[in-house]
Amino acid sequence: MRTVQAGAILLICIFGMLFFSDDADAASKTIDRVRDIQLPAAGKIDKFGGPMDGFDEFDDFDEFETEPEDKAWDPLMGYNRLMTRVNDTLYVWVLRPTALVYGTVVKEPARLAVNRFFTNLEFPTRLANNLLQFKFQQAGTETVRFGFNTTFGLLGFFDPARSRLGLEPSPEDFGQTLGYWGVGPGFHIVLPLMGPSNLRDALGRGPDIFLSPQYYIGDDRTSLIISGIERANAISLMTDRLDAFRKDALDLYVFYRDAYEMNRKKMIEE
Repeated sequence: MRTVQAGAILLICIFGMLFFSDDADAASKTIDRVRDIQLPAAGKIDKFGGPMDGFDEFDDFDEFETEPEDKAWDPLMGYNRLMTRVNDTLYVWVLRPTALVYGTVVKEPARLAVNRFFTNLEFPTRLANNLLQFKFQQAGTETVRFGFNTTFGLLGFFDPARSRLGLEPSPEDFGQTLGYWGVGPGFHIVLPLMGPSNLRDALGRGPDIFLSPQYYIGDDRTSLIISGIERANAISLMTDRLDAFRKDALDLYVFYRDAYEMNRKKMIEE
């Protein structure tokens, strides 16, 4: 099932690169109207463990006042703009309404707890990538956090390692590991449903997937249900931030691209 999904994403990327140019005006007219819809704000998000951690430093980011030190290499701009519109339309008409209904049924404290549970579950990814970057102290901290939160935090639904022991998380992924060892970001690419990325980080998703416990769930239907719950829960916690981005960004694609590339560079340097 996962092989089929990965193949589908690859085919969509290739199709977009082959058949769409930077001036796909005809395809975007209706979608541009959708982007002009004024959307109400939603709930807040936890500072750590939330789905928008990658953009925490960019709440006040301005794509016209802030000039990136190194502009992103963007030979696929036409495809990327189109996929940004597709993702944005899916967000407006499918993901956001679903997340708002879910958020109405499941109150914010419960959703934050669910988010902490899934974050705790990704411990193998953080541990492996901290070790691969020779960050042994952070790897030890992650191990203690996982053991403490799993035992005393009810499988990670709570974070006593942070609130009681003062142990801060050290999130790392394989894209950061590749960057640590000198691999450049490559060209920017927007992934279907997943949003902004670059060649290095997109390829880095593979090893991280194999490190995730969810990958080893035998039943595909169960795996899809769990992934759906995780996704709906994550989006329900970040609708206010996404809506603010959509409202304030004069060019949503440029905003996402530059914010993503600048933040990933900062995370690797740290």
